[in-house]
Amino acid sequence: MSRRCVRAVAVSAAAFVVAGVCLSAGPSRADDDEPHVMLFSGRDIWRNGAFAYSGLLLAPGGFEEDGFMLKLLAGGGVYRYISGWLGGETVIGSEWMAQVMPGFRIKRGNAEFKYFFGPELRRNKLWPDDPGTSLRGWNFGLRMAGELWYEPTRDTLVVGDASLSTIATGHAARIAYGWRVAEELFTDGVYVGPEAQYFGSDAYRQYRVGLHITSMKTEITEWSAAVGFARDTDGTSSLYVRLNLSVKLAD
Repeated sequence: MSRRCVRAVAVSAAAFVVAGVCLSAGPSRADDDEPHVMLFSGRDIWRNGAFAYSGLLLAPGGFEEDGFMLKLLAGGGVYRYISGWLGGETVIGSEWMAQVMPGFRIKRGNAEFKYFFGPELRRNKLWPDDPGTSLRGWNFGLRMAGELWYEPTRDTLVVGDASLSTIATGHAARIAYGWRVAEELFTDGVYVGPEAQYFGSDAYRQYRVGLHITSMKTEITEWSAAVGFARDTDGTSSLYVRLNLSVKLAD
């Protein structure tokens, strides 16, 4: 993608943000007592990497209504991999990233969809330097992402998400199924069940299979967690652990 195209799409995304904010500030705005801001944070650890991220999700019309949303996210971590370019040498990497993604929420029946699209900035540092990967130094690109939350019945859940980035052709997907349990311990209970996850960029791939706990609600907070087995294209296998927290805030 040329620099001119990148600048044009970035300007379009910024205009989309401004337009969405202006439209959502009108009469369709939710009641002041309803949450319009969600703070979220997560951790992801496996044998060859550890990442953390935090961000916020703005919903001027409220989280129960269709409409404009804006996701701001920043994170980073460390990782290692085996470089074919360097003759099988192990490379240690660090990463920092930031995303600004406007989007929309649409709910139909028991299904909720979210779609986001916007610019992404990433910084990777490698020891030793690996000319065989495009994830080196500063990179600017575009990312689009989609999320699904679907409750086929009162006691079952299907969740999924997928994303695609122009940086190193980065892509990821996750699908999970859950059954509602422990209603006596948590508000509305929690969902427990299997999940499958996939990550990829350039010549690297990672596959995961595990168990998740979703929607552990306490007052204004909501927790989720997962543990399972991961394997990547380096031939490395290990356990993975993921933890997420979100908090909804009213104005």
